[in-house]
Amino acid sequence: MRYLTAGESHGPQLTTIIEGLPAGMPLLQEDINEQLARRQKGHGRGRRMQIEKDTVNITSGVRHGSTLGSPVALVVENNDWKHWTKIMGSEPFDGDEEEVKRKITRPRPGHADLNGAMKYGHRDMRNVLERSSARETTVRVAAGAVAKKLLSLLGIEVASHVVEIGGVKSTISTYESIQQLKEVTENSPVRCLDKEAEQEMMKAIDTAKENGDSIGGIVEVIVEGMPAGVGSYVHYDRKLDGKLAAAICSINAFKGVEFGIGFEAAHKPGSKVHDEIAWSAEEGYYRKTNRLGGLEGGMTTGMPLVIRGVMKPIPTLYKPLLSVDIETKEAFSASVERSDSCAVPAAAVVAESVIAWELAAAITDQFYADRFEALQEIISEQRKYAREF
Repeated sequence: MRYLTAGESHGPQLTTIIEGLPAGMPLLQEDINEQLARRQKGHGRGRRMQIEKDTVNITSGVRHGSTLGSPVALVVENNDWKHWTKIMGSEPFDGDEEEVKRKITRPRPGHADLNGAMKYGHRDMRNVLERSSARETTVRVAAGAVAKKLLSLLGIEVASHVVEIGGVKSTISTYESIQQLKEVTENSPVRCLDKEAEQEMMKAIDTAKENGDSIGGIVEVIVEGMPAGVGSYVHYDRKLDGKLAAAICSINAFKGVEFGIGFEAAHKPGSKVHDEIAWSAEEGYYRKTNRLGGLEGGMTTGMPLVIRGVMKPIPTLYKPLLSVDIETKEAFSASVERSDSCAVPAAAVVAESVIAWELAAAITDQFYADRFEALQEIISEQRKYAREF
C-alpha cells in the first residue's frame, strides 16, 4: 500500500491517490468524513476551521460501497479557494495590488519558508508555505481513515489521547477499554482523559492566544488487536517501529517519538524495562507488562501498541519573531498567516491516521491481500497459529 497527496492550502482542492487496497473491502464516504470531522475539532483551533467543513468525494476505486483493487482517489475541496483564485490560480498572472500584498519575502522562524525557498529558488515564499501548511494533513487523515477501516474489519482498533499541552500533564493514563478511551476523549475539547488537566490545558491555550503565542504538547496513540509477528527483524528498513517513528515525525511540527516507556528506559535497569513473557491456554503468549509498547525486535508482540509523539508550538505567531526579508536583507517581524494557537488535539487524530496507515501497509505487505475476504481469513489463522505456537 502507498499513497500520494497533492494540493495547496488555498488551492482548489486536496487530493490523495491510494494504491494497494484489497478488493472487496467495504468503504463508504461516511467512514472518511467521520475522521475528517474529528481532525477539525479541538480547543485552540483557528478561523480556518470555521471556513472549511471538510468532506470527501471518492472519485475512483470504489463501486457500490466496496473497493475494486484499483487505485482509490479521494478529493477534499477547499471552500476558501474562492477568495484565492487569482493568487493561487494555475494560469499565468501579471499581478496586481492584491498579489503584491500577499507576496511573502519574510520567512517565519521554525517553518519551511526559508529552507524551501532556497531549495526550489522561490522568491515568493507563498510557493513554499502553501504546500508545507498542515492543511495537507486533511488528506493524510482521509488516507488514514481508509486504513482504519481495513484494520477495524480485521479486529484492530486505533485510538489516541493528549497527555500534555503547554506543560500541563494528564495524571490519568489508564482506561477500562479502548472504546471507553474513545468515548471520553471524543467528548473532551482537548482529547484528554483527565478532566482536571483538561481545564488547565484549555486555560494554557487561551493564555497563549491572548499573548499572541502558541503552545505544543504530547499525544499518545494506542492500538489494540495487532497480531504478533508483523514487521521484521531481518532488514533495518522493514522494522515496524522504524516505520512508525518515521510516520510520526513526518507530521507537521512533530519533533520526537517514543514507544512504551520510551526515553524513561535510559534511567532504568534492564529488569525494569523488558517485559517478562507468560503463556496461557486462552491467550497464548503474552507479556506481564508492556513497557516496550508492544514492539520487540522491529515486530509486534501482540500486546497493545503505545506510541507517543511530541509536537512543538506552531511557528506562526501573532507576535511574530524577528526574521530577515530575503529581498532587502533587512530585519523585520516575520509574516503572519491565519493559524491556530494550539493544534495538539487535532494532531492526535493525524497521529492516529499515520500510525493506522503504516500498520495496514505492513499487514498487506506481509500477508496475501488481493482479496479482502482472504486477508481476513489469513489474519484469523495467524492469530490462531500464534496462540498455539
